[in-house]
Amino acid sequence: MSTRFLRCAPAVAALIACSFGAASALAADAPAKPAAKPAAKAKAAPAPAAFTVPDAQPDQVKAAELVFYGPYDCEFKQTVNITQSQKYSGYVDVKHGAKAWLMKPVLSSTGAVRLEDVRGETLMVQIASKSMLLNVKSAQRIVDDCVSPKQREMIAEAKAAKAAAEAAPVKASTEAGTAAASPLLK
Repeated sequence: MSTRFLRCAPAVAALIACSFGAASALAADAPAKPAAKPAAKAKAAPAPAAFTVPDAQPDQVKAAELVFYGPYDCEFKQTVNITQSQKYSGYVDVKHGAKAWLMKPVLSSTGAVRLEDVRGETLMVQIASKSMLLNVKSAQRIVDDCVSPKQREMIAEAKAAKAAAEAAPVKASTEAGTAAASPLLK
């Protein structure tokens, strides 16, 4: 062993002894821990407050008549189903996967129908070409590009009307041109 280590050994031994002494002194001064309590009875969670759904107002009933009911095909092969609530007149039940919501139909100033969750968690927006289900608390879409059979019909009618409108000016100008050229041909 080196002489340097041998000279420091007594000082190291004294430090170690002091450390043990201080630790035991602190342990002696510390109050004794109370004995472990027996398992406390779990407090029963308070019963959820009874939720009452207000009666539907006339505007709400009108909006409920405009709702597109039935199954919806959505993006990523997801589905949503909307039915009239059997329990609450003027309300609708919206189901997506394992979740279901009771919603209040509201007609917006733009003509879109909003289905507002009575508990304030979700919102379904229905426009002529599609619908989407949103989580208003997290501000995220749950599912988008949902189309009901009625919306599918409306989309087809709109495409047909657009095609007819685009063809009408061509047909009218062709007929006008033929009629104008007719007298010259005679």
